[in-house]
Amino acid sequence: MNTYQTDICIVGAGPGGVAAALQLSYLGIPCIVADKARFPRDKICGDAISGKIPTLLRRLDPDILARFDALSNRHVGVWGIRFVGPNRKILDIPFYNSERNDQATSPGYVCRRMDFDQFLIEELKRRDNIVFLEGTEITHFEKTDSGFTLSDAGGSLRIDCRLLLAANGAHSAFSRKYAGLEKDPAHHAAAVRAYYRGVTGFREGNFIELHFLKSVLPGYLWIFPLPDGGANVGLGIRSDIVSRKRINLRKELLRLIEEEPDIRGRFEHAAIEGDIEGYGLPLGSKERRLSGDGYMLLGDAGHLIDPFTGEGIGNAFYSGIIAGQLAQKCLEANDFSAEFMKAYDVRVARVLGSEMKLSYKLQRMLTYPVVATLLANIITGNAPLIQSLSKMYTDFELRLKLANPLFWLRMLVKKR
Repeated sequence: MNTYQTDICIVGAGPGGVAAALQLSYLGIPCIVADKARFPRDKICGDAISGKIPTLLRRLDPDILARFDALSNRHVGVWGIRFVGPNRKILDIPFYNSERNDQATSPGYVCRRMDFDQFLIEELKRRDNIVFLEGTEITHFEKTDSGFTLSDAGGSLRIDCRLLLAANGAHSAFSRKYAGLEKDPAHHAAAVRAYYRGVTGFREGNFIELHFLKSVLPGYLWIFPLPDGGANVGLGIRSDIVSRKRINLRKELLRLIEEEPDIRGRFEHAAIEGDIEGYGLPLGSKERRLSGDGYMLLGDAGHLIDPFTGEGIGNAFYSGIIAGQLAQKCLEANDFSAEFMKAYDVRVARVLGSEMKLSYKLQRMLTYPVVATLLANIITGNAPLIQSLSKMYTDFELRLKLANPLFWLRMLVKKR
């Protein structure tokens, strides 16, 4: 049996787990990271990387961001987002980048998760105070007086740790069985993703596209550009709606591509690569406890996916950074109690919680096609409003205004 003794063990080497490990490493704190996969491995995802990632990487170590930027054949820079309303009106919102305002590098990216996660793993392996156990599935979690004892199914591995960071994804058994975060269909989304080659009609600047079509509201169809003429194409809808309407997401995605007038022409010479893959997204639209005695839940394991945009990578990375910083305080205070861990929940709520509550409001607003159409009509051709919208991803106070119906009523009166 292989045995390890460590202060901190991280289960899961996705963006949340790697962020926590890197943060600990740069603080001079060793840790163990275990993941059941062997990398590189695919992860079903929309592949969009928001501005949170470059911002956090720069704060952690600008050299990491420089190394990622240098992989220009693995990602495309994203300079904006295109919304297409139920009335098929197009709204282009350029990204305003307050931290990278020299415009030399893009504020966001689209990068296949196989490539992005492999990049993160390579950064993990650069650090000599991180032990990475690849191809190691932790199946048993036992609470002890001094923390947790972790082991694999075959009983060939034992890890004793004082603090457990669970970052093992949307299907985390620890999150569900130990921490009690059960799936709630009203706060969960089902999605499918396919890779295509030969999709045409992308806007200059590699704008990512969200198509809010009547048949799938409050969900949307997305089309994200990838390097070398590729595209990530998918469809996501809240799980309770999928069940109630008995939607077959794979068939619906193909139907929309074949029948929607503004979409089908762009796929005329496109070819699908591989299968249409499905996955679940535990949304952060419901308040949940993310920590307890000797543990913290990171990323998808903590149900931290944005309920409006579906963003999970940036939120997972942010939660990992926060967890790493709090872990340092736990060690300094020699306190791993549930009461001390509440600081993690408070910080996540301050940084991400308010944002996700706002996103949930926007999601609910767009449940009604008439509301989505009205918003598109108000915004179209309103240059000052579009300029404000371009800043909403970095200006939370502005997003609060946008969630207020009175704001849109005033805009409608002005337009008339």
